[in-house]
Amino acid sequence: MTPPSGETRIGAKRADSHAEAVRLCQALAVLALETERMAMTIGSKAGKMAARVVAGLGLIVLVLLVPGLLRPANGNTPFVMTNMRGHPGLSVMTYNIEGLPWPVRLGREAAFAKIGARLEALRLLGEQPHIVVLQEAFTDQAKRIGVEGGYRYIVNGPARSLAGAPITTEADRAFQREASFFSGERSGKIVDSGLQILSDYPILSVRRMAFPTCAGFDCLANKGAVLAMISVPGLGEPIAVVDVHLNSRRASHVADDRSLYAYRRQIDALDQFLAANVKPGAPVIVAGDFNVGQRPARRAYFAAHLRKWGERAPGIVRDALRTCSASETVCGSMPTDAAYSMLRARDWQLAVPGARLQLAVQGLSTPFGHDADGAMLSDHVGYVAFYGAKRS
Repeated sequence: MTPPSGETRIGAKRADSHAEAVRLCQALAVLALETERMAMTIGSKAGKMAARVVAGLGLIVLVLLVPGLLRPANGNTPFVMTNMRGHPGLSVMTYNIEGLPWPVRLGREAAFAKIGARLEALRLLGEQPHIVVLQEAFTDQAKRIGVEGGYRYIVNGPARSLAGAPITTEADRAFQREASFFSGERSGKIVDSGLQILSDYPILSVRRMAFPTCAGFDCLANKGAVLAMISVPGLGEPIAVVDVHLNSRRASHVADDRSLYAYRRQIDALDQFLAANVKPGAPVIVAGDFNVGQRPARRAYFAAHLRKWGERAPGIVRDALRTCSASETVCGSMPTDAAYSMLRARDWQLAVPGARLQLAVQGLSTPFGHDADGAMLSDHVGYVAFYGAKRS
């Protein structure tokens, strides 16, 4: 791998300085709280004044340094999630971080450092998403985002060596026989799935699945799904969180009918994976890069399976973006970058209701979208859905 460019090294240093600023803010906040606690114990006026001075210094540092990490985004899309501050429920973010390895992408290390630093800054403000599902976290630097963001529980998706289910149908065997070496379909798996689930809450169990069928250059990655059973405080039962990345269309560099075949078979495999690994009646959030896009054939097959999942569940499967778009009463104003992501129709969050517990989306925020200058840290928007619990 080629060494990072000078610009990349500078970007990484800037991200490191951001992280140092966050740690300084944290230290000042802890010092202020400890000084105040001691002052209350001693009860002296001088002690109370000292606590106020230290707390004031901490606030000044927050005002001066943290905004460098949390710059205002384009339109009505705040990086600081003030529209949902103090939300008592569960927050989940999906984000394709454009972590394709060298030589497909160059100089992405600085962006990964900034993503981790921004998550750390949000944590300082108490606004970090509780659960994050990442796609395209292929490199070692990309896989450190969760550590830099302060997440206690981190699980990876299918490894490069995990085999998919055996091919059993004649149609699949014929599809496989037509695989092209020049489209990356006969080169084996070069990287793993690129999937990660980050969580503030305990992960009780993990299941993984590699897709048995793929098309084009997507075959170089061992795409699939990872399912984590997570114990979220206050819900009364674990929820299943699934991270998935389906076959692309244009980026696969094969004919549409070939990529469509693989896409359909992958949705079939995902359906079987969910049926085999999620207990009936358990609440589920399925999120990730579904690569639905605008093609009618993809949209129709995807919609048919959403209805199928709903038939197995006690209620309707709700998509976070479209639920909020349909009702400002439920979610408030739709963030600009959330609307942009919905239009692209690649990144989805789907809440499948449980028998006793339903997760109802109550708001959206986009901590990773367009900066004020129009730049992005990835070619996807990272958006957070906020869920409230409803008991049946």
